[in-house]
Amino acid sequence: MADLVTALGGPPPRLATDSLLVERIDGGASLQRFHELRRAAFVDQQGLFTHHDTDDRDGDPRTIVLVAREPGGPVLGGVRLFPERPGADLAWWRGSRLVCDPGLGARRGAVGRALVRAACAVAEGEGALRFDALVQPARERFFAGLGWRRVREAFEAGRPHVLMRHPLDRIADLVASTKGPIDALVGELRPGGRGWVGDDGAPLPGTDLVAATDAIVPAMVERDPEWAGWCGMLVCANDLAAMGATRLGAMDSVAAPDGSRAARIIAGVRRGSESFGLPVLGGHTQLGAPAALSVTGIGRAADPVPGGGGRPGHAVRLTADLEGRWRPGYRGTQWDSTSGRRTEEIGAMLDAVRRGRPRAAKDVSMAGLAGTLGMLAEASGCAAEIDVADVVRPHAAGLADWLTCFPGYAMVTADVMGTAPLPAGPAASEVCGRLVPGAGVTLVWPDGERIPVIDGPATGLGAAA
Repeated sequence: MADLVTALGGPPPRLATDSLLVERIDGGASLQRFHELRRAAFVDQQGLFTHHDTDDRDGDPRTIVLVAREPGGPVLGGVRLFPERPGADLAWWRGSRLVCDPGLGARRGAVGRALVRAACAVAEGEGALRFDALVQPARERFFAGLGWRRVREAFEAGRPHVLMRHPLDRIADLVASTKGPIDALVGELRPGGRGWVGDDGAPLPGTDLVAATDAIVPAMVERDPEWAGWCGMLVCANDLAAMGATRLGAMDSVAAPDGSRAARIIAGVRRGSESFGLPVLGGHTQLGAPAALSVTGIGRAADPVPGGGGRPGHAVRLTADLEGRWRPGYRGTQWDSTSGRRTEEIGAMLDAVRRGRPRAAKDVSMAGLAGTLGMLAEASGCAAEIDVADVVRPHAAGLADWLTCFPGYAMVTADVMGTAPLPAGPAASEVCGRLVPGAGVTLVWPDGERIPVIDGPATGLGAAA
């Protein structure tokens, strides 16, 4: 591919203003002009292709074409971007055929930069976790000035190119915002004690009891009180399940501006209590206060499964309920796999870790699959790799969303290679990576490319033992 801003010579166009509009197009005269510019640059001037530069990407309905113009003016340049592989979404996109009008002169740099920045924004919006471009060596500095990173030398159309990559920090930003401050806030408390740092629940010393507590984001309690009540019970049930504990009951603390709002929260708690086998044993209710909910679950486990029991060489497995849909109002962030399940189906999934006894387990929480695996790896004193093509997920969920969302029921576990899947009833269970020496989390694509998405410890709490 000839991904570069190119000058073709000729009279400069008349530019009424210094403003630029970059827009997505699907056809018509603008698309025709984009192809004319491409042919002039890559066929006639540079000789990268013979006769034409069109390829299968131009006929792929997933390909996105962006053009730049003055408001109301002609097309000044364009670029296309597309998913790299056919079939299932792997969050891997590529940009190509960046070209500008031959008469722009010094203005071509501004037009090219606008197109590249727009393409990066669109790729991120489409769920890309990897965005590559092959550029001619003379244009490496141009892309580097826009934040792109050199990966390695490559060949395209029989000529030397440079593979460059735009950094995408969606996973790192999520983990930094949700888990990064934990050590500074609570590290001195040494939560869990030796051997249980970073676990979803806490074994009560001298007993076989396990406790787990969660608070629901106040904005969610205010916006969707019944769903907040349901989720309060769900996350506590998942925390106990990740420890391999049987569920005994829960304590809840509810605050609301008035009795009507409190009743809606408690209605969700009651439904969750019945579905997750967590009878409400007591709690606290406060009216005349901002909406809030926290739930503490209590379970029993004589030999809890730790979150930090993994070791380099262990296989990483995702066990997740793929049924359901995005919760209305939370598309891309909350997958609802539980509200439509029967109680016995939910029970089979919640008992999976207790029955399967992996070496390490954590339920996937607000840090998403990648962030939760980062916490498991950190507590285990190692790093983790995820093979993106092997991650089980719903057909309706893109890979980037699935790696960063709250998935309803999902457990990430580590165990010796060849261990049988967890006995999780209707949930899917597949190996999707491995634990390795080091720190952080790396995504591995089918072409062997490895991209770190968490560079070091997720929480800073360190290893469990």
